[in-house]
Amino acid sequence: MAWQGLKLNLRVSQKQILTPGLVQMVSVLALNRLELREMINQEMIANPVLEELSEEPTQTDNYSDETFLKAETEKVPEKDAANPFDEFDVGSFFNQYLDTGGDGGKSQEREVSERPSFEKFLSSPTGLSVTICSDAVKELAESIIGNLDENGYLTASMEELSQGGKYSQDDLDDAVAVVQDFDPIGVGARDLRECLLLQIKAFDPHNTLAQQIVSEHLKQVQSNQLKEVARALNRPLEVVKRSLEVIKKLDPRPGLRYNKTEPRLVEPDVYFRKVDAQWVAFLNEDDMPQLRLSPTYRRLLVKDASDRDVRNYVKERFTAAIQLMKNIEQRKHTILRVCQSIIARQGEFLDHGKDALKPMMIKEVAEEVGVHPSTVSRAVASKYAHTPQGVLELRSFFSESVNGPEGGAMSLLTLKRVVKKMIEEEDSTKPLTDEQIAKKLDDTGIHVTRRTVAKYREDMRIPSTHQRRVKN
Repeated sequence: MAWQGLKLNLRVSQKQILTPGLVQMVSVLALNRLELREMINQEMIANPVLEELSEEPTQTDNYSDETFLKAETEKVPEKDAANPFDEFDVGSFFNQYLDTGGDGGKSQEREVSERPSFEKFLSSPTGLSVTICSDAVKELAESIIGNLDENGYLTASMEELSQGGKYSQDDLDDAVAVVQDFDPIGVGARDLRECLLLQIKAFDPHNTLAQQIVSEHLKQVQSNQLKEVARALNRPLEVVKRSLEVIKKLDPRPGLRYNKTEPRLVEPDVYFRKVDAQWVAFLNEDDMPQLRLSPTYRRLLVKDASDRDVRNYVKERFTAAIQLMKNIEQRKHTILRVCQSIIARQGEFLDHGKDALKPMMIKEVAEEVGVHPSTVSRAVASKYAHTPQGVLELRSFFSESVNGPEGGAMSLLTLKRVVKKMIEEEDSTKPLTDEQIAKKLDDTGIHVTRRTVAKYREDMRIPSTHQRRVKN
């Protein structure tokens, strides 16, 4: 039997490793204007070396690596009779940044105790609560509430809620009934049909026709097949329509009133303006903190500090501050270069509007700017531009190319608008099929297949031909 001996092999390899500075640079580039301002404010709180540049004239600081690292070449003496920090108390100077206070934080506790809680000034949102019931039903009801989606629908199955038979079917039914008895009526339903039925029974319990329509013919109502519904129920069409008016007043998403999305504040990150008949991109820096390095801490660094820990701390904070300032400047430079490339390609859109939008890919801009496509993607992510056509997301300028009239390229977004316009202008009693839309486009020189039209229509959430048809 041969024994396999141990061998030592020397292998040379290269690996790409992201340094903390590069990680921060990537993160800063992806931030929009509001996020960057918040991040800068947080950094100024965390790093005492950073401070906001005031409008008062100050001596220009040199933040080059050579000047900064020059302090590292100075030897810290082991013993020095004349301490350069004798002129002020370094310990107390740093304590205001590093400690809670000389009294061990007692003054902070006293200050907090004397002030009312900030939470008292906030209104508490209305929520769901469990009424008086047995412990098992209460636990199940709380579990049901925890499994409601934003629309108020119960997403968990009865098997999941029973936890492997821990709860009986009667307890499950009672718990569902408890939750469905809460306001708003309809919450806790398993689907749209149950949601609407709960509301009809609560608000108009004698309207059996509306209950029957929802219970048995909801799909046909959604497809606007009203004649078929009236025929199946053996009721006049007008009577069916009156019940439908009742159904239309119901809330299909009762949970949304407790899950209101706050309006998102949008501030343009860049401005597209014409200067001497040329479009130019300007970064929006209004109210953006302009950073500088604290002169006081610079003096601490360049002097022969007797306290090595203090010196090392200041050096570490200076390194982090300089890296952040460089990354913010790099972000500005990259965004402006990307925006200038966008402007060069989309000048007609800025002049004439949406129909003049040209196809443009992120890869093309990346090659022109000389960066990786992922860098361009981060540079335009969640960022907005103020243009003559309104405040637009930078990503909206990018669109795939499709074959346009006379063999030219057409933006995919433009093609979708053409399809949408055709559908809006169609005869509702004889809506266009996807094949007919493709034929109309082909007649104008735009060559797409029926399946492509169907895909674009679904992307725009436009119903199918059958669902759009309105019968007389």
